[in-house]
Amino acid sequence: MRSTAPQIGFDRFIRLDWARKAMEVRAGLAETDELEAMLDEAHSGLAAKKKTKTVLNRLWLEPRKEVEPFAQGAVELFQSVPSTSPAALTWGMAIVTYPFFAKVAEIVGRLTSLQGDCTTAEVHRRMAEIYGEREGTRRMTNMVIQSQIDWGTLDRSDNRKTLTRKKIVALEGPDLVRWMTKAVLKSVGRPVGLGTLEAQPVIYPFGLGENLGFVLSSAPDIDLRADSTGNQIVSLITEQ
Repeated sequence: MRSTAPQIGFDRFIRLDWARKAMEVRAGLAETDELEAMLDEAHSGLAAKKKTKTVLNRLWLEPRKEVEPFAQGAVELFQSVPSTSPAALTWGMAIVTYPFFAKVAEIVGRLTSLQGDCTTAEVHRRMAEIYGEREGTRRMTNMVIQSQIDWGTLDRSDNRKTLTRKKIVALEGPDLVRWMTKAVLKSVGRPVGLGTLEAQPVIYPFGLGENLGFVLSSAPDIDLRADSTGNQIVSLITEQ
């Protein structure tokens, strides 16, 4: 049987202000017309706008059934603390909703972990190894990179060949830290050692802060226990 390449899904450049407005619409803090106006201004054709809306719908307005409770948790965070970073919330939603986005984030995070930068060619090469050497893979990888740049996590050199990660943003508030931890666990699909949780490359732009074990210990849907060697392991109790 012929194998098929994993679906890309995240196939549009998504500006942070569009994502924030979509989140505000879902939270009841903005009207749909406001988002429509922003997209109309940015898109010259209906087809392009429709594709962008599809991504925004999956992220915030109409998430898949299995992601719906997780999205609602983010919205409630934003409603209770409006200063909560839209970039962090949208990042968490993106790595859970779109494996392609998560894989680009993981690769960029891994490549920039030592010296702080990497080349776009390195990212494309590793994505092609996973998704195939095809134009769609290259183009959509660029869409994700461009989105991450707009969200304030990366800088790109003038010749567009080098990506440099920006200073890590510390997540503020235990609720946001617990929510992002769940995003990581959902994205990687396995338990993670407490000591390596913050270093997971898929969330390279964000820091989970100090006293992480204590913060996570009070989460009803996160399990924190020691393995046979005494290392603390973090896992999801149930899929939320």
